[in-house]
Amino acid sequence: MELKVLKQELSVCKVREVPAAVYGTELYFIGKTDEELSLVCETSVTPDDAIAREDGWRGFRIEGVLDFSLTGILSRISGVLADVEIGIFAVSTYNTDYVLVKAENLEAAMAALGAAGYVVKN
Repeated sequence: MELKVLKQELSVCKVREVPAAVYGTELYFIGKTDEELSLVCETSVTPDDAIAREDGWRGFRIEGVLDFSLTGILSRISGVLADVEIGIFAVSTYNTDYVLVKAENLEAAMAALGAAGYVVKN
């Protein structure tokens, strides 16, 4: 399985509203529930008035379109990373999954995933 390293530096935050600047970027995720509005976006457009934010994330995209019948993909990746004590923040889209790690763990995550048989592309 191939993983592509995302070039963006990302932030995970809780917001009151999504700022317009986010919509002009290449990558963002919005999640809304009855309890919160969450935003993953490029750090450069993270709103100053975010309720809470955590900067310093980098990520991988699982390449290709994943069929909904596939099982265990995130479980295996998170297991490899857990074995080397790297926490994740996972986000899914219709086509695929994204796994975020803290920027300081990116190289170690790439090495661990590569050793586990994943092809990690920059």
